[in-house]
Amino acid sequence: MPKTALSSPGVLGRFLRLLPSIYRARPSGHYTVVDLMEKRARDHGQSTFVRFEDEEWTYAQVNALANQVAHWATGQGVGRGTVVGLLMENRPQYLAVWLGLAKTGAVTALLNTHLRSSALAHSLRAADCKMLVLGEECMPAWNSLGDEAAGIEPVVMRDPALQQGATLPPDIRSLDAEISEAGADNPPSGIRGHLSGADPLFYIYTSGTTGLPKAARLSHFRFMGGGIYATLAGMRDDEVIYCPLPLYHTSGGVMCVNAVMRKGATLALARQFSASRFWDDIARHRATAFQYIGELCRYLVNQPKHPLERSHGLRFALGNGLQPDVWKAFQQRFGVPRMVEFYGATESNAAMLNLENRVGAVGRPFPGEKLALVRYDPDAGEILRGSDGFCQQCATDEAGELLVRVDEGKSSAGRFEGYTSQEATEKKIARNVFRTGDAWFRTDDLLRRDSDGFYYFVDRVGDTFRWKGENVSTQEVAGSVMACPGIALCAVYGVEVPGAEGRAGMAALVLEPGASLDGRALYRQLCEALPAYARPVFLRIQGAAELTGTFKLRKVELQAQGYDPSRSNDQYLYRDEAAGAFVKLDPQIFAGIQAGDIRF
Repeated sequence: MPKTALSSPGVLGRFLRLLPSIYRARPSGHYTVVDLMEKRARDHGQSTFVRFEDEEWTYAQVNALANQVAHWATGQGVGRGTVVGLLMENRPQYLAVWLGLAKTGAVTALLNTHLRSSALAHSLRAADCKMLVLGEECMPAWNSLGDEAAGIEPVVMRDPALQQGATLPPDIRSLDAEISEAGADNPPSGIRGHLSGADPLFYIYTSGTTGLPKAARLSHFRFMGGGIYATLAGMRDDEVIYCPLPLYHTSGGVMCVNAVMRKGATLALARQFSASRFWDDIARHRATAFQYIGELCRYLVNQPKHPLERSHGLRFALGNGLQPDVWKAFQQRFGVPRMVEFYGATESNAAMLNLENRVGAVGRPFPGEKLALVRYDPDAGEILRGSDGFCQQCATDEAGELLVRVDEGKSSAGRFEGYTSQEATEKKIARNVFRTGDAWFRTDDLLRRDSDGFYYFVDRVGDTFRWKGENVSTQEVAGSVMACPGIALCAVYGVEVPGAEGRAGMAALVLEPGASLDGRALYRQLCEALPAYARPVFLRIQGAAELTGTFKLRKVELQAQGYDPSRSNDQYLYRDEAAGAFVKLDPQIFAGIQAGDIRF
């Protein structure tokens, strides 16, 4: 019998104890995140739900604020199926807002606080948001929309960290003022209109393989399962989980929050990740666990020695994307006993979990999940099919694209909730994979499986790469670069940089005849158009460009050549933050990057 994520000693027992709660939150049932929160407020109201900076919020306090939001929202006509955007940095009010909206049956679109102008406007349109709850600290993002804000009604919630007494623009309402007289009691459950576990709770944005961000559906049922990983890892009722990850992402906003709510534990919340402040926060909040992404751990390993880095009570860390070299160095230096690695994605219909501290492995599948690794052609960007038209499964330790069988049953195994766009949903499904009529979710990830049944992440496929913990869409970046005068063609891809997680963005350019590139102007333009993680680190200006049959630059060869200026006679530039410009990348600079002396 193949081993699964539950094969570790003691884990199966924990899973069996979880079964009643998993069944209660099934897609066809009516037990939702609202019921869980109200139960916690009723049974553990004075227990600490959130620690944030110098504040402590109990379950009762967060629930009371959520109730005020719910009563206000109902008066605004918000109800089951209404989509409300939420643009706010990490703070306790963030949780109260979406919980309050959930009490009405509404769907909250969790917006990336780094987005600006057209990318933010696209995200609002993709979710069909007509109303936006805006954190005061995110006013610059709202102002970047300009005319694209038409048709969207913002309401602002004050940020206590900012100077009080500032006057809001006359066209923007104050949410604080409007909810001040609202009741703090639980609204009647009937206003949710018999909400089910299958109804969407959130729209969470993901880049996908091409284009601008897509709004992925995440149901109440999926949220209710988000904390299972931590529970299987042995999380206790008195745990304090430190979350420095953004709440608009699934890792922070679903996995951390549900794990805490499920156990009645405490969430120690950081406004944003800070490598220099990490160990101070761990000590200050008396954290016993934390949620990571691989880049976070690498940043910590690269930091100077901190006096508190081994004076902590951490029992485990849970996350994904941790590379083997960082894994070993992190545990040896900081003395964290267990790293619990998992694999999954916001829209994915399967997950894996590594509870055995197998270095480098993302884990094994859960029972009942149907996974397959199939051969993939990176040059064609397609899954390989045999002469019979069906896909070819990979051998042990052979890398291939991970596919997951789509099965709309009563359990989470195989359930694919898709995106708000039906076209985008269909693009993620491969059909007739192993037999006529079957359907499989395409993860766009290359993995390999060893003889023990552990899976290992290899790379992303298609037109997306990860940098700074974010998926970067090459199409979005290329569009921003092409907006600069004098550029005729542009291809964007990710390149490996020694000592860095993921791939740094690189753009190969062909200039129009007689044109030259202004490195400072392009730097300024990309700062305005793209979030920091999406801005290219390297540029390559080509003389004679080799094009594909569809008149595109050949990215496979360009990516293989990387940013080494000795590989061709083309001009290479890199993003110099101190200079505020793209400047020449010469052999000395290249050597500094390779040696780790220059970091991005």
